[in-house]
Amino acid sequence: MTHDDGQIMMKQKFPSPNPTIELSIVTYYSDGLKVKGMLAEPKGEGTYDGFLYLRGGIKNVGKVRPGRLVQFASEGFIVFAPFYRGNQGGEGNEDFAGEDRKDAFSAFELLRTHPRVSKIHIFGFSRGGVMALLTAIHFPEAASVVTWGGVTDMFLTYVERKDLRRMMKRVIGGTPTKFPDRYRYRTPLFHLEKLEVPTLIIHGVKDQNVSIDHAYRLEKRLKVLDKKVETWYFDSFTHYFPPLINREVVRDLTKWMKNQ
Repeated sequence: MTHDDGQIMMKQKFPSPNPTIELSIVTYYSDGLKVKGMLAEPKGEGTYDGFLYLRGGIKNVGKVRPGRLVQFASEGFIVFAPFYRGNQGGEGNEDFAGEDRKDAFSAFELLRTHPRVSKIHIFGFSRGGVMALLTAIHFPEAASVVTWGGVTDMFLTYVERKDLRRMMKRVIGGTPTKFPDRYRYRTPLFHLEKLEVPTLIIHGVKDQNVSIDHAYRLEKRLKVLDKKVETWYFDSFTHYFPPLINREVVRDLTKWMKNQ
C-alpha cells in the first residue's frame, strides 16, 4: 500500500434516483493507479456507518448499479463501490481477486478518511464475495463482512464455470493444476485464520452461477476455526432473488450489520 491509497483525486456528481441520496463518480488512488468508483451519501449532516460495496462480475458484466447503492445508502450508510482497475475509465488491467484486491483495500481507506463515516462494513456479491473476505482479512478493524451469493473458492469457480475458464486462464495465467499457488492466493478459504470480523453468509441453494458449495465451504471453515459466523440460506432461490425478497434481505442484512 502507498500513502496515497484511498485519496480522492476527482469527484463528479451523478444523477441520483433518490432526492435524499447524493451520487458521485469518484477517481481515487490505488496502488499507484487512478481507479474509479461510485459514492452514495445521504444528504445533510451527521455521521453514518460506511458500507464498502464490492461488485460481482468482470468488465461490463455485473457493473455497479446506482439504484443498488442508493438502496443500501437509504438504510443509513455512506456507500462506496469501486469499479476495480481497468474498468469504466480506470487505469490498469483488470484482475480477478489478484492485484485488484488493492482497489478494494484503497476503497476501505477512502471510507475510513471520509469525515462523516464512523465504522465500516464490507459487502460482496458474487465475485465480490472473494474481494470482501480478502478485505476483511486485511482490515481486522472492519465492523462486519457480508457475502451474498459469494465466491469463496477460486478452484471451485474454475471447475463449475466452464464459461469463465478462458477469462480465468487469461487473467490468472493458467489453470489451477498448472498454477495452484495463484489460485490459493485468490482463495480466502486458505487465509481465514486471520479473519477477525463477524461474518454473515447469504446464499440461494439453487444458485447456478456460484454454487451453494462456496457458502458451505466458507461456513465449515469458519466454524472449525471458531469464528463468528451466521448463515441465511434460501432453499428456493438462485443467484438472483425476486425483487420483494431482495428488498427484505437488504433491510435485514443492514440491520444485522448495525448490530455488530
